[in-house]
Amino acid sequence: MFGETNKKTGEKWRKFLPPAFTLLIFYFIFQRIPFGKFLTALRDADFPTFILLMVPNSLFFFAWDTWVLTLLMRWFHGPIRYRDLLPVRAVTYIVSLLNTNLARGATAFYLTQQLRAPFFQIASTVLFLTLLEVTHLAIWAACGMLAYSTHLPKSLFWIPTGFVLFWVVFLLYARLDFAPWRAVLVPFTRLFPRLRGRVQIREWPIFRTFDQAPLKRYVQVVLLRAPAFFVSLIIHFLAVRTFGMHIPLGQMLAYLPIIFILGALPITVAHLGTTQAAWIFFFGDYATGPQLLAYSLASHLAFMMTRAMLGVVFLPRAYRDLVGPVFAQGWFAPRSAPPIHSSDS
Repeated sequence: MFGETNKKTGEKWRKFLPPAFTLLIFYFIFQRIPFGKFLTALRDADFPTFILLMVPNSLFFFAWDTWVLTLLMRWFHGPIRYRDLLPVRAVTYIVSLLNTNLARGATAFYLTQQLRAPFFQIASTVLFLTLLEVTHLAIWAACGMLAYSTHLPKSLFWIPTGFVLFWVVFLLYARLDFAPWRAVLVPFTRLFPRLRGRVQIREWPIFRTFDQAPLKRYVQVVLLRAPAFFVSLIIHFLAVRTFGMHIPLGQMLAYLPIIFILGALPITVAHLGTTQAAWIFFFGDYATGPQLLAYSLASHLAFMMTRAMLGVVFLPRAYRDLVGPVFAQGWFAPRSAPPIHSSDS
């Protein structure tokens, strides 16, 4: 009874914290930026040109994002058609407005039905893609920070450094079973026999792709994410001018990846607040606070709403593909696990 009460209390706090953080961030932002000047910046923007730039950016991201996911599924699980992934990828954009992890889970479940593969093996590939997407941004951020190191707080260099340390430790463990901390855990397994075998987390299905993927796949996924970022970089470089700002491309290249990483932190509602605060902090020398706030909110909402509308368009097809198998077979029905693919297709 007591455990259930603590669990319910924890769930309530987890639901409460993102809206609270979002409101708190915007409270501090508007303490610094007068609301009237923010509205003026919105009113003076060239929205027709802005929309003509932002909508194609969202469409390209959707198409490229789905193609990269298709390649990973073919590499690690088996053949699947690009057009079969378009519906679920679009619909998960709607789900991600509420919960990013839930959207990833929905993607894995859909692919479980399509490929007839165990859920956690598919989830392993989705997690593999997610971590490499963020790593790709960290690499761009590191390049930008090295180019403009004199203009940045030294503490920001912990972002790429942290990713390097994470991957070194993770890959040594996942691929070579290098785990010096195991000596500390072994005595606990003697005291608590139920823990035996559970310390070998590298053998869990959720780590299957990390263990079995050739190292070249790690590099290929990082490179595959580059075109989407480069298109987004050029679009933002052009789109800020519709709000009366002129931010040099070099500074945009240096700071935009960091903004994307900070904006991806799952601590606010729909990644709002952190993104706006980051735009104001990094580009404060090139534009006024009201302009940066207005643009960052407008671009963020345009990106989200365009993807959400794509989700609405594909919703009937995705609903049919997702819900039909649930009623026909039940959740996570047992299936044989296909061998991992390593072809270069």
